[in-house]
Amino acid sequence: MRGVAAVEFALLLPPLLLMLFGTTEFGRAIYTYNTLDKAARDAVRYLSQHGPGDTTAQAEARCLAAYGNTTCSGSPLAPGLTTANVTVCDALSCPATHAAQPTGLGVISLVSVTVTGYAYSSMVQFVMPDITFKDISVTMMGQL
Repeated sequence: MRGVAAVEFALLLPPLLLMLFGTTEFGRAIYTYNTLDKAARDAVRYLSQHGPGDTTAQAEARCLAAYGNTTCSGSPLAPGLTTANVTVCDALSCPATHAAQPTGLGVISLVSVTVTGYAYSSMVQFVMPDITFKDISVTMMGQL
């Protein structure tokens, strides 16, 4: 009778460990995605305070999205994230989609920050393989 509990435990341990590792990796992926989304939101908010075509503000917004500060110092917000993954679009760089957009109350200009091609690296490959996130894009009203 004492050996039955050990056998049952041995049969249930692999599926339980698989569920535990799967839940942990899925949680890490969601946390990383949320971090990238918030960083893009902060960067577009910063960029919306500057006029279109301000290359210094665009570079600082890229740093803000990748590193969480405007100087590109420190470690990236997510492993492997660089400013190359961040694209900025404003009324001058994307005039067809961001300049003089009509609304019910008049005309506005838009600014967008997009995190593209971020490759999430899983720690437990057999549970969840590496994935590449789809584009994370945030758009706000910019200055005219």
